Formats: sequence, structure tokens, C-alpha cells
Amino acid sequence: MKKILWVPLALFSASVFAEVAVVVHPSNAAALNPEAIAQIYLGRSKSFPDGKAALPLGQAEGSKTTEQFNQKVLNKSGSQIKAYWSKLVFTGKGTPPKEISTDAEMLELVSQNPSVIGYVDKASVTDKVKVLATF
Repeated sequence: MKKILWVPLALFSASVFAEVAVVVHPSNAAALNPEAIAQIYLGRSKSFPDGKAALPLGQAEGSKTTEQFNQKVLNKSGSQIKAYWSKLVFTGKGTPPKEISTDAEMLELVSQNPSVIGYVDKASVTDKVKVLATF
């Protein structure tokens, strides 16, 4: 009977501790710390340290990857992020990152554009992108 309980617990643990990888185009030489990544995703910074434009892409609201990113990188809940962007959009001071549906789509978009920064489940990363950080 104890063995049966371990399987669901192991599956739950794996999903809770999934890592999020922040990715960019392989030619992007940027080195960003977590604070700089957060600044880009909160619309407070519009460029990479070298001055080139930064175009942040997010994943669908409510996805596990987005929840992990919001918690670990932005230190905010999904509802806090939604309220934050609602205020900026209402006042005309910002636009939230465009939402992408899947890790595969995110990786494809990042691999095609040196200005794009995105995040995916670390297990989905391919050699088409460069990992800036994992959380």
C-alpha cells in the first residue's frame, strides 16, 4: 500500500520543482541577472545591456511555466501580474508581453529573432536557443 502512495507523490514533486529556462537567440551576447530579466518582463527596461531592443514573450496566463516564472523571477502571483499590467495598459504606460501557447512555439520564435527573450520549461530547451538563466 505504501508503494501506491509514492507514485502520485513523485509525480507531484516533479511538477512542483520544474525549472524554468529564460532563453534568447544564440547570437545574443546578453548576460542578464534575475533583476534585469524582471525589469524587461515588467516593461521597465526595453533593451538588453548592449542597447539592442528586447522583445519579451510570455506564455499563457495560468500555465505552470508562467506560474513558476512569475513566482521565481518576478516575485509576484498571477493575479498581481494581471493587476500590474491592467494599470499600465489603462494609463497608456505599457503593454504586457505577447503570450505564446507552447514551449515549441516559444523556442521557434526565439530562434528566429535576436531581439526576443522568452521562457520555457527547462526540459524543452533545444540547441536552437541560448539559456540565459534557469529558475
